[in-house]
Amino acid sequence: MRNNHSRKIIFIFGFVFFIYILNELAVTFFSSKKIIGYVFDIVIFLAVLSIIFYLLETIDKANKDLQKNKQRLKNIFDTLDIAVWSHDLKSDTLLITPEIVKLYGSSVEDFYQDLALWKKVIHPDDLNILAEREEKIALGEIVTSIYRIIRPDGDIRWIQDRGIPTIDGNGELVYFSSVLVDITNRKESEERYRTLVEMSPDIIAVYSRGKIDYINESGFKLFGASNSDELMGEPIGKIIPDSILKQIKKSDLTFDDNFERKMRFEFQGLRLDSKNFDMEMTVMPIFYEGRVARQIVGRDISKRKKAEATIKYMAFYDALTGLPNRNMFKMHLSDVLSLQENQMLAVLFLDLDRFKIINDTKGHIIGDRILKEVAKRLGKALLNDGIVSRQGGDEFIILLENMDKEKVAKVAQRILDEFSFPLEVDSQEFFVTPSIGISLYPGDGLDEETLIQHADTAMYLAKERGKNKFQFYTSQLKGLSSHKMEMENGLRKALEQDQLILHYQPQVELETGEIAGIEALIRWKDPDRGLVPPSEFIPLAEETGLIVPLGKWVLNKACKQNKAWQKLGFKAVPIAVNISVRQIQEDDFVDSVMQVLNATGMDARYLELEITESIMQDMERSTAILNELKHLGVKISIDDFGKGYSSLSYLKHLPIDNIKIDKSFVDDIIEHSSQGAMVKTIIDMCHNFRFTVIAEGIESQEQVAFLKRNECTIGQGYYFSKPLSKQQMEDLLSSGVFSKWKS
Repeated sequence: MRNNHSRKIIFIFGFVFFIYILNELAVTFFSSKKIIGYVFDIVIFLAVLSIIFYLLETIDKANKDLQKNKQRLKNIFDTLDIAVWSHDLKSDTLLITPEIVKLYGSSVEDFYQDLALWKKVIHPDDLNILAEREEKIALGEIVTSIYRIIRPDGDIRWIQDRGIPTIDGNGELVYFSSVLVDITNRKESEERYRTLVEMSPDIIAVYSRGKIDYINESGFKLFGASNSDELMGEPIGKIIPDSILKQIKKSDLTFDDNFERKMRFEFQGLRLDSKNFDMEMTVMPIFYEGRVARQIVGRDISKRKKAEATIKYMAFYDALTGLPNRNMFKMHLSDVLSLQENQMLAVLFLDLDRFKIINDTKGHIIGDRILKEVAKRLGKALLNDGIVSRQGGDEFIILLENMDKEKVAKVAQRILDEFSFPLEVDSQEFFVTPSIGISLYPGDGLDEETLIQHADTAMYLAKERGKNKFQFYTSQLKGLSSHKMEMENGLRKALEQDQLILHYQPQVELETGEIAGIEALIRWKDPDRGLVPPSEFIPLAEETGLIVPLGKWVLNKACKQNKAWQKLGFKAVPIAVNISVRQIQEDDFVDSVMQVLNATGMDARYLELEITESIMQDMERSTAILNELKHLGVKISIDDFGKGYSSLSYLKHLPIDNIKIDKSFVDDIIEHSSQGAMVKTIIDMCHNFRFTVIAEGIESQEQVAFLKRNECTIGQGYYFSKPLSKQQMEDLLSSGVFSKWKS
């Protein structure tokens, strides 16, 4: 700036001096016109001076602007990593901007010394672009090339090289310039984006002008294509239904404030092989390769839709039988009641008799298959007269509309008749009968909860009256369901508060009158109701699962008491404990028996476990468990023989010690025309299998005589003794023999 001012001052003084000389000459030659000369000189001087100052200021401002623009350009180059290569081929003058050092890592001098250096550092995999580039430049075309270079430090950078050739009139290249830009960050960003897009499990596609411009691997695979080329350029309607495309076209996807608005859809997609799938898709506008396009991001939601359908199905339908479940039934019943106009309808609550025994002995797989068969039979029995639903377990509810009481009774009887013959599963026959409770609208209730509850209550009465029956609800049954609930709660408290006791009934050798064994029988001593008979709470315990803790309590108490009697010096005899099938199904049952024996110190030969015939419905498991018990030294008895499903031929496969003949057969000795033929047959067969026979429910001398004649070994019943308390049993043990019955 100082040099510029100095030049201005020198130039002005020089110009003034020049005018002064001219003026002196004018005075000398035109003395007569001296005043005019002065005026002329002044005007000329001021005009010229003004022009000079204007020119100097303009030049100065231009220089300043030029310097600023140069600095701005330099700043831009520095920011963008841009270098310029300019080559005048006529004068062979090369100009390279210093920024090339930042791009290539080599000095400017290196490029001046080796004009081919820029080619030598191109990555070997990108050298193929040079031939095409040189061909276009020779034709005078501007060409943009993208390639990688290898810097001296081994770093690889991406370069965008825009070559601008100048061709003279003869078609020869006379000047060439190139703008070099480092685009490594952009390329890496694009590569990351491309990798994310390509590796994305979602469908990512772009379409414009009605054609597919791009689709990633997940996308073309989902639509059944082997590669992206099968879909690129194809109509977008090939992967998106017309109905969805019409909605997109109607939308306000414009480049104003709504440009980034997204639209979401769920629809049935169509693969190239014409198979459908569920698709979720988001569409939004984008710029793609300089034009307006739409991007699709979607995914296959078939599994989710299937899961949602399954959840919805499970919410309203029973997964095992396919029948409506309790929720669906209540909703339907509620809808029916809301539209009911003085028309009678019936709710039938059905529970399967003895199903729990089958389920416990044969396992849940067989139990589930039986429930499926039950569902089919119920549908067959209804004959489209109503709808049936499964409430859970072995409980079903049926709705009958527009029927009077007589028609309802006929349908109920039809259901009972349908179950009069056995169900066949895996070539095995199972007898399953239903107990049915019935409530009627409007007499027995006006809402679904009341009608179902009253039908449930009536069903329990049907069970108490012998099962395989139907029972209409009456007002007298109102307290039955609450009584059952109170009973269950009371039984749980009995276990916690030590309200349970054992009574004992002797088993007598018929020939000698000696006590051969003792059966332990549980009693519930309720503080308010007194002694509750087992017939009231044992079925409830079986139903609720309380039979397992009850059974453990009985086993432990009986063994402890028997060991105590032995320590008192009484004759050591086996004590018999009833075991439910539900207990045996426990994985730790054998271990629990062994633990009780170890804890009480009682010899295993003085423990007899009484098991019902139903255990034989799962022979493989039963045999394994009973063999483990026999290995411990425990005696095994089959209780209530004759009431179950099996025959003696099955028993020979089990490690059985005793067979207890059910009281109903003993009663036949004097009450039936067969005069005990069944009892005699059982005794004979037991002898053949070397089983000890115990007759239950003996109540008369006549029965004793018959049993002795037919070589029955042991008897039990009120004829000898009712169940006794602990003290009463000790008094009896003191005598040791029933002498008055000894023959």
